[in-house]
Amino acid sequence: MKNIIRFSFSILIMFLLGAKCIEQKVENKPKDYLVTNFGAIPDGKTLNTKALQKAIDAAFKNNGGQVVFPKGRFLSGSIQLKSNVTLYFEEGAVLLGSTNPKDYYKMEFPDRPTSPKKDDNSQLALILAHKANNIALKGKGEIDGQGLALAIAVDSLHHAGIAVDPNYNTRRHRPNETMRPKLFRFSQCNTILIEGLKVGQAACWGLSFELCSNLTINKLKIVNRAYWNNDGIDITDCKNVKITNCDIDSADDAICLKSYYPGYFNDSVYIANCTIRSSASAIKFGTASIGGFKNITIEDIKVFDTFRSAIAIQTVDGGFIENVSVNNITAENTGNAIFLRLGHRSGEKPGSLKNVTIKNMKVQVPFGRPDINYDLRGPEVDFFHNPFSSAIVGIPGYKIENVTLENIEINYPGKASKGMAYMPLSRLDLVPEEITASPEFSMFGEYPAYGLYVRHAQGIRLDNIKFTLDDTDFRPAFVFDDVKTLEINNITLNKDTKEQIILKDTENTTLDAEASTLVEKL
Repeated sequence: MKNIIRFSFSILIMFLLGAKCIEQKVENKPKDYLVTNFGAIPDGKTLNTKALQKAIDAAFKNNGGQVVFPKGRFLSGSIQLKSNVTLYFEEGAVLLGSTNPKDYYKMEFPDRPTSPKKDDNSQLALILAHKANNIALKGKGEIDGQGLALAIAVDSLHHAGIAVDPNYNTRRHRPNETMRPKLFRFSQCNTILIEGLKVGQAACWGLSFELCSNLTINKLKIVNRAYWNNDGIDITDCKNVKITNCDIDSADDAICLKSYYPGYFNDSVYIANCTIRSSASAIKFGTASIGGFKNITIEDIKVFDTFRSAIAIQTVDGGFIENVSVNNITAENTGNAIFLRLGHRSGEKPGSLKNVTIKNMKVQVPFGRPDINYDLRGPEVDFFHNPFSSAIVGIPGYKIENVTLENIEINYPGKASKGMAYMPLSRLDLVPEEITASPEFSMFGEYPAYGLYVRHAQGIRLDNIKFTLDDTDFRPAFVFDDVKTLEINNITLNKDTKEQIILKDTENTTLDAEASTLVEKL
């Protein structure tokens, strides 16, 4: 009997403790702050900036919470996200960016590091955050910057003399990036989650993060093609970043890694399972490359209808790039497959680019412009040209080091014409160095190879490379100029010409039997 009583008492104690734990979990659940309870009106016309900020501030002051957007269209100017606050968008909820430029303000960053690069980077945004920790935006709703109407309003104010842009782009008839708001601008934040939303249509860049850490971007639909400079995601000097399962359609670079600050760099970035369409490059490093890029993994990416490069890895401002792994990339109707560049546009001395592996990549390059269906396309290449090859190009005295290309298949259109910028192999020195130029796959003009051009490099390994041509091309498949330590195995090429591999000032080569029969040394 006593044992039964003891057992029953134990069960009672366990039940009470369990109930207490459930009660504590309920108590610890973040509180919801419904924006309509703070005066927000979801009619798509009423400006709700103050009401939305009031809801965010209330959650922040109460140690965090979830600011909830119910179904409806909420118009707003700049709002600032704060620590421990989540913006949650229910299905059918839409946050609309105001089309009045006066409804946006510039975030001040008094303790941000100083960049030697001019401030070509808008601090205006619909959603701002500075030194905010544990923040999130998620749900099943949408954030629409209404960028075209907003940018036209900025342009009109300039021409009316009301808000004159001193750096107005008269050639392209558009206000400078610094005058046009982004969608997001987060600086020096830690632990960020953005998930499940449809976002985009900014007047400038889309999602912009600088000097942040522990950033997760997952399952986003990003459509950012309302105006010029419509990048998808920009990551600047951030650490521990994951970008996964996103569908991106952008009028400028889709995923762009940048480095503006000396002593800071992008570290431990993982990009995977994304589908990308762009009127510029799909994944790109180095629009700004002052600090650097380290430990970057890119895998399982699908690219289509993209004007510039599928993968562009570039440093030209003194920064370093090292330990980059790219795996399982497919790109259809894309202007360029691979572009690696070490230059010296700015900085005391050139940086470095080394330890890059690209494998399991299949690309189809068209003859015509692949982004023709964009309303606002990126700048056209401003000279007549043959189809561009992939390229790995350093500068004299500074070589790109240790690059492996493995299991790469690229289909080129051919149809190259000797009457169009012909570069004979006897004059390879005429290919311009362009040491101080901004990096782009078309920067050298005519390429002497149709498949892969390598110059000023060391430690290049090619294994199982297949180039196919839809039509004839008078150029060889490979040109190597000033390359040390080159290994080539298992290449498959069209057999139209005998000399498919050109070696100029190239030392310490290891070629398999098949490749050896295709070599011409200059």
